[in-house]
Amino acid sequence: MTKRVASLRLVACVVLVLTPVSLLGQVSPAEILNPKLKAEEQKYLPQLESLRQTIDQTRFRFAFVLTRYVTADTERQGLADTRGLEFVLFHEQMLLKVSGQYKAAFDSQRLTQNQRADQVLQDVIVPTLKLVRQQFPGGLDCDGIGFEIAYHTRAAKQSYEYEGKEMLVVVFSVPDAFAFLTVGGNDARQSILNRSQIFANGKEFALALGAHDPLDLDAAVRAETNEQPSPAASAPDTGYSPPPLVSPPAGPAVPSKSVPAERRELAPPVASPAAPSAGPTGSPADSDTASVQADADRLQAKFQSQLDALTKDGSDKFHLVDYAPPSFGVYHHRVVLQVTLRNPLSFDKNATSIYKRAAQSLDLVLAPELKALVPKLPADAAISAFDFSVLNRMGSDKDSSEAVEFICPAKSVDSFIRDEITSQDLVNQSIVLVNGVRIALNLQLVE
Repeated sequence: MTKRVASLRLVACVVLVLTPVSLLGQVSPAEILNPKLKAEEQKYLPQLESLRQTIDQTRFRFAFVLTRYVTADTERQGLADTRGLEFVLFHEQMLLKVSGQYKAAFDSQRLTQNQRADQVLQDVIVPTLKLVRQQFPGGLDCDGIGFEIAYHTRAAKQSYEYEGKEMLVVVFSVPDAFAFLTVGGNDARQSILNRSQIFANGKEFALALGAHDPLDLDAAVRAETNEQPSPAASAPDTGYSPPPLVSPPAGPAVPSKSVPAERRELAPPVASPAAPSAGPTGSPADSDTASVQADADRLQAKFQSQLDALTKDGSDKFHLVDYAPPSFGVYHHRVVLQVTLRNPLSFDKNATSIYKRAAQSLDLVLAPELKALVPKLPADAAISAFDFSVLNRMGSDKDSSEAVEFICPAKSVDSFIRDEITSQDLVNQSIVLVNGVRIALNLQLVE
């Protein structure tokens, strides 16, 4: 594999016409000067327009908005060009570029850079790849598919909080992009990532699935040298240096007194079977964490077929979210089974409080499903708790949503479905988070 490049570079030979961006849903072939790119844009224009509409209508874990240029300034000023799908050139290879803003704010003290990148891969890139495959079932007549996703991180510094932006870029060959959705096991998916081109904040990055830390770049390269390189990875380097795809890495995060309401802090990431660990860190705390993660990975492998069946059958019955299937993870050094449901109802944000929405998320969505849902979930003594996430929608506003998490001890859930405790007892014995922030919840008071 040859993915030794100083930075991800790409040329999109386009000029903006004077038509207001808001009137254009998709980059027009008339804007493109490069003949090959113009022809490709024209050829696939109906599919690109349909794909954009589908992405706009898809409910991601948190809001994902297509943007042509993922820069902080355009986002802050509300001037973002939302035409985030176009064909571009990268080292004389033609790529379909998908770029946008993921409106999530990761707690950098809870999640490492690798875990944040892995979460963005699972939350945004994988579900978007599925939509791309639906629009192009016969494949694409180009060299690869590139994703450029911007998201935010948060860190507490003494008496105030910092918030900064990160960028993740992943470039697959077309065969690898579609194979990533169908290959069995994390080893095969990790192999695809190892021969793809990945950048975090403009620097090469060896993303490790389900792991705390990234792989060593040189080791990742050596691991793939005996494999047939993908078309995108094997193209010769002509020495041509077009402008970079990624926007320049964001500067040092500036202190802010509060975090904008549209930012969403994530809970610990949904775990998938981890890639082999690079080795012990030597710290007892790290060793304990690795042990708990190993338990989660073991349970994931043990119950994968059962979870797959539940995901397939539970989409309509239990409103399970297909892009975030039930998975084992680690929360506060405990193995938890994470289950994400979509609230079929919508809330009027101006007429309800987060407390009332959290209460109704339990009373109207989660609690009525537990007696039927829990028996279908894996049962194992190593499962300490269930992490139930209910995704709420605010009216018809796509960008306004929230996640209410109920992290409930397994014993408490069992007592609840046996009618031994009330829903308030269940809340009292659980952790309730709204967009990653813990709240106290009195059901009767807010109802």
